[in-house]
Amino acid sequence: MKRTPPLNFLLLGPLSVRLNAREVHVSAPRQRVVMAALLLNANRVISVDRIAEYVWDDAPPPSAAATVRTYVMRLRQSLGEHASARLLTRAPGYLLELGEHESDLGQFKAHRRRAAELAERGDLEGSSAELAEALALWREEPLADIPSRRLRDVEGRYLKELRLQTMELLFDAELALLRHAELVPELVRLVRKHPLREALVGKLMLALFRSGRQSEALDLYRRTRVLLVEQLGAEPSADLREVHRSILSAHHRPRTPESPEQPATAPETAAATAPAAVRERSCWPSPAQLPSVPLPLSARSGALARLQHFVTTGSMPAGMVATAVVTGRGGVGKSALALHTAHAVRGSSVHGQLYADLGGAGRTPTARAVLPRFLADLGVPRDEIPEEEAERESLYRSLTAGRRLLVVLDNASSTAQVRPLIPGSGGSRLLVTSRRRLADLDGARTLLLGPLDEAGSLELLSSIVGPARVGAEPQAARTVLTVCAGLPLAIRIAGTRLLERPHWSIGHFARRLTEAPRLLDELCAGDLGVRPCFDADHAGLRRTAPAGIDPAEVFTALGATGVSSVSGSRVAVMFGCSEEQAEEALDALVEANLLGAPTGGRYRLDPLLRAYAHERAQAVAVREDSHPYRRAG
Repeated sequence: MKRTPPLNFLLLGPLSVRLNAREVHVSAPRQRVVMAALLLNANRVISVDRIAEYVWDDAPPPSAAATVRTYVMRLRQSLGEHASARLLTRAPGYLLELGEHESDLGQFKAHRRRAAELAERGDLEGSSAELAEALALWREEPLADIPSRRLRDVEGRYLKELRLQTMELLFDAELALLRHAELVPELVRLVRKHPLREALVGKLMLALFRSGRQSEALDLYRRTRVLLVEQLGAEPSADLREVHRSILSAHHRPRTPESPEQPATAPETAAATAPAAVRERSCWPSPAQLPSVPLPLSARSGALARLQHFVTTGSMPAGMVATAVVTGRGGVGKSALALHTAHAVRGSSVHGQLYADLGGAGRTPTARAVLPRFLADLGVPRDEIPEEEAERESLYRSLTAGRRLLVVLDNASSTAQVRPLIPGSGGSRLLVTSRRRLADLDGARTLLLGPLDEAGSLELLSSIVGPARVGAEPQAARTVLTVCAGLPLAIRIAGTRLLERPHWSIGHFARRLTEAPRLLDELCAGDLGVRPCFDADHAGLRRTAPAGIDPAEVFTALGATGVSSVSGSRVAVMFGCSEEQAEEALDALVEANLLGAPTGGRYRLDPLLRAYAHERAQAVAVREDSHPYRRAG
C-alpha cells in the first residue's frame, strides 16, 4: 500500500499547513475555521453540527450542513490528493487522521509526556529540557487568525491553559534544580498577567525568598490575599498559605552545611518549598534504615512481584504519593514481604530509605514520636526541629518533596498514624503494612496477604530444620503444618522449637501440638509467640453499636462451643438476634482477622483461632447453665 507523506500542521500560533516542505494556504476564512476544528479534534469524529456552531458562532443558518460539506470538499482540494486522504467522512461528521508528530500540538503533548516520565525517574534535568522544547513550539497567539469567536473561546482557552500548566511544570523543575534567580523575571511577568493564579504566585514567592528577597515575597502574599478577598471573597488556598507560613517560620529551618554562619533567613535555608528541594542534593544525608530479613520464599514470589510492581510503576496525580499497603492477619509475613520489596527496589529510591515500626495495635507511636527522628535523619539538627506538630509535618513534606525516597511504615494500626508521615509529592514511594485494610488511605493500592499453602509451608519448615528431617517424617510434618494453619509465624516457631531440640522427632512434636490442653503454649519460642498476635487483633476489635451484638462476645461463644465454622443464622439463634446483626458481628471478626472470610455462607476458624477462642472462653468462665448461646448450641 502506498504510504501517505507526513503532514505538518501548525496550530500553536497562526494556522498553517506544510506538505513536503511546501506551505499550503487555506485562505478562505470559513474553511480555516473548519480546518482548525478538525485539527483540534484530530483522530476523533467531530459532528457537522459542532463544526457549524464554530463556523457561524452558534447561529448556523438552515443550510449549514450542506454548506459545511461544501467547505470540506474545497478543503480537500486545497490539501491535495495525499493530504486529503486523511480527511475521512465518518457519521455524524468528519475525522482527520493525524500522527503525533504531524502537528505542533501533537509534538507539544509528546514532549509533556516524556517530561513526566523523566520526572518520575528523578531526571529533573531531562524533564526540564523536554518542557522547554514543548514551549518552544508556540508561536504568537494560537487561533488568532481563525474568525470564530466560539472556537477561540472553547479551544483557544484550552490551549492557553495547557501552555500555562506546562510553564508551571517547567518552573517546578527549575526550582527543584535551584535555578530560582533565573526564574524571577518571567514569573513576575506572568503574575502581573495572572494575579489570581495562586500556583504562579507561590512559585514567585519561593523564587524571591530563595533569591534573598524575603520582604518582597511576603509583600506579594499580602497583595494577593487582598486581591483574592476583594475580587473573589476567598482566602488564599492551603498551598499558598503553606508557602507563606514556611517563609515566616524560616528560623526553624536547617542551615546549609556549607554556610553555618548564615542567618536562618538566608535563601539557602530549607524553607518554603513544596515541589522543590531546598538545599543542594549533594548535601542531603541518604538514610538507609531498612532492617534485614530472612531469605524470601518461592511461595511468596508472586506476591513479591505484584508488590514491586505497585511500588515501582505508574505515576500519581499531582499532589499524591504512590502508596502500597500490605494487609493481612498478624504473623502472616507482611513485614517480611514489605522489606524484601523495599530491599529489591532500593536502586530506585536514590535519596534513601526511611523506616519506622509503628507497633500495630499493641503500642501506637504517633507522628509526634516518629517525625523528629525522620527529620534528624534527613539532616535537620535536633535543636532546630520545630516544637509544633503542624510545623514538623510541614517541614517534613518540604524536605521530602521533589526527592526519591522510599518510606516504609511497618505495623500501622490506622490511617491517622500514616497520614502525617506521607512524604511530599514527587518521586517518593510509601510502603505500609497493617492488619487493617486502611481503606481510607487515599490512592493506596492494597495487597491482601493470605496464609501459605501446603507447598509454601513445607518450604518454610524445611528451610529451618532441614529438608532431610522433614523428608524423614513427611506425614508428621504435615500434621504440624495443619495445626500451624499456614501462618508463617507459627511455622517459624515450630521450626525453631524442633531446631532447639534435635532429640525430638517431628512426630513427637506433632503429638504435643494435637494433644496440648493449651495449644498456643506450645507455639512460643523466646520472645516469639502466636498468642500476642491474636491478643493485638482482639484488642483492636471494632465494637458494635448498642443495638447490635458485641463481636467479642460472639468470638467467646465460638470458643466455648468449639466449632470450626459457623453461619450467620446459627449465631442469630445463639444470641436471639437478627441474621443481619449476627453477620455484622461476624464481619467485624473477619475485619479483625479473628475469623476467616465466609465461603458458602460459613465463617471458618482454623486450628490456631479455635485454640485462641477457647482460651478467651475459659478466661471469661463461660458456663453452660448461665449462657443462652451455650444452651442453644
